[in-house]
Amino acid sequence: MLKHALTYIFFGLMFISHAQKHNSFSYIDLNVYTGNIARHNDNIAHLIQEHPNGLILGWNKRVSGEKAWHQRYNYPEFGASFSAQNFNNTTLGNAYGLHAHCNFYFLKRRLMLRIAQGVSYVTNPYDKYENPKNIAFGSHLLSGTYLMLNYARPKLFGAVGIQAGVTLLHLSNASIKAPNTSINTIALNIGLTAALNGASDYINNPPTEQDIERRIRYGFVFKTGLNQSDVVGSPQFPFYIFSVFAEKQLTNKSLILFGAEYFNSKFLKEYIYYQSVAYPENQISNDLDYKRVGIYLGHELLFGRFSLQMQLGYYIYAPFDFEGRVYNRIGMKHYLSDQWFVGVTLKSHVAKAEALEFGVGIRL
Repeated sequence: MLKHALTYIFFGLMFISHAQKHNSFSYIDLNVYTGNIARHNDNIAHLIQEHPNGLILGWNKRVSGEKAWHQRYNYPEFGASFSAQNFNNTTLGNAYGLHAHCNFYFLKRRLMLRIAQGVSYVTNPYDKYENPKNIAFGSHLLSGTYLMLNYARPKLFGAVGIQAGVTLLHLSNASIKAPNTSINTIALNIGLTAALNGASDYINNPPTEQDIERRIRYGFVFKTGLNQSDVVGSPQFPFYIFSVFAEKQLTNKSLILFGAEYFNSKFLKEYIYYQSVAYPENQISNDLDYKRVGIYLGHELLFGRFSLQMQLGYYIYAPFDFEGRVYNRIGMKHYLSDQWFVGVTLKSHVAKAEALEFGVGIRL
């Protein structure tokens, strides 16, 4: 799980280094929070006992303004953060995370939205003998995500500012190891900011915009990784996904795409066999086809050579019903050139993660 979660941090740090080439405004912030665990699954009801609390310490640097996309997104910030969460529950223990994040601003830079992704360590995961009640975390190392929406007032007292808002924290190992019911914490936070330099809030205008690509482009993607079914103790299996797509850039900030893909998920073959043996009353054939075919619609937000991608898909062929027909993805993509790209995405069925996918693709 470590190498999978670290990939998100690697992409984030590449994003930061790509975005920053000149000195610009930077600051640190410290937010403390308290909240509730969301009951997104009835199976975790016994884990919702006390109010979790914690802190998030971050370093942030504003883009310098030398690229056109800096102004399109109202001069966002990129940085790294450390999170600590005490669940106040001996079954769940504590969680500590390292994240790469980006901050987007609205309403004259008074409203800040942070998107963060990284790796988290939990102190008390599931153990068959010592901690059998923790069905949320199947491993010490997890993928850690948080979203933070803050009202921000920087430099309110000299270099010191304040911010407050709401934070959603998500911990999951993307079905790398069972059990993996995951935990979502919804919290209220308040914090302080401290400027590290005296850079002006006003940034020079970026260079002239360039024409966007108007034609429809076609491409191919191959994705792979490891995952496991929800059956505790079942083995891990590789999966292979082959996709074809057509895309069209709409503006300098976004493009849409439509695609079809073939799923060869070996864990599903094992899971179908398990269901046929363990639950004969369901009358599931042990040789039922485990392969799936889906179609999807996607959108990308473009940041130079990087993009944030979101997709919504539907299985048009799926003989075995696994978590329903609809699936979704979120992730990052890095364009190595005008044709080649690499990416990492999290595939889910609503809030139930199925796989962390690593892909390489080409567009023509």
